[in-house]
Amino acid sequence: MPPNTLAFTHPAPLFTTVPRPDRREANMTPTHSSTSNAALQTHRREIGISAPSGLAHERRGRHARRGRQPLGRYTDSHGLAREVIARQGSGGSVLVLDRDAATRGDRRLVAHLAADEPAENAAIVCSDYMRDDRLGLLRCRRVTDEDTRTAPFTGEPGTGLDTGSAGGYADPIDQLGYAYDLERVHSGMSIPELRWCRRQKHVDGRSEQVSLREVIARLESYEPMRMLTLRSLALTHDDASVSTTSLRAELARVLESPIVLNRGLREVVMASVERHELSMSEIATRCGRIKRDRKGNESGETSWLARRLGVLPEGGHDTPTPWIHSDVLALIARHGLGISPREVEL
Repeated sequence: MPPNTLAFTHPAPLFTTVPRPDRREANMTPTHSSTSNAALQTHRREIGISAPSGLAHERRGRHARRGRQPLGRYTDSHGLAREVIARQGSGGSVLVLDRDAATRGDRRLVAHLAADEPAENAAIVCSDYMRDDRLGLLRCRRVTDEDTRTAPFTGEPGTGLDTGSAGGYADPIDQLGYAYDLERVHSGMSIPELRWCRRQKHVDGRSEQVSLREVIARLESYEPMRMLTLRSLALTHDDASVSTTSLRAELARVLESPIVLNRGLREVVMASVERHELSMSEIATRCGRIKRDRKGNESGETSWLARRLGVLPEGGHDTPTPWIHSDVLALIARHGLGISPREVEL
């Protein structure tokens, strides 16, 4: 399968870039019969429009109308109407976006399709995305300006492509100077496994095998590790010389887990505190986490909030956790900050 589809956005199976006949046929525009075409040509002659220019105008109008129509619509868990649309990106690429149907804001990136992909792939991606909505698995990041300025897998400036690194991307590096990359690891099986490994940057030595979840935790970001994993699994799908069973299982656990990164929430809370809009105590109080002193005075349990945000370590641990349960994230976002959880999800 050609690696020309970027699917960041949600926990879904790998998309195939070859249109499925049944879905493609279901989305095809019905053609006019010979009788209707003849009648149309007669009508054009009567009103003085030549057939070629009239047909071209009709095709352009039909294409424009289809381009404005959403690929799909659904209602999210909060009862808000949302829609999936396709918009032109850089270099002829196509951005498949999820947005609020009423405000046309809160845009989320479902997929970034390369220019050489069939047009039907946008509808296929939308169909799979809508299926995951019914399963409650949707988790997409916000659209950035870089998404609209760059094309996938082109090596243009700003895409993060580095042809000298494995998988075509520069190795992610954490704050301690460890670089992460996908490698073929010999683990006692008859064939090597494809696994994430880390090594000290600019230091010679053997790499250490780590899980995808640990890489994400160390970097406090899902990307580009999730996308690199998807791409590598696609490239090795039919390769019998390497095992991808463990890596696929790790990716599935990351995508389906209700435990998510807390960095986005932490950044919003700390920014609100710095602007003196809310205090940590007030946010905790709004979440129902209240403590009382000896005199009975009430205040917010700030230590609870700091642990959820990854500012203070949990009991019995030396370092703060980068993880938070999605239900707790939603509680702090809705009640503590008065915003949608989507605004603090990564």
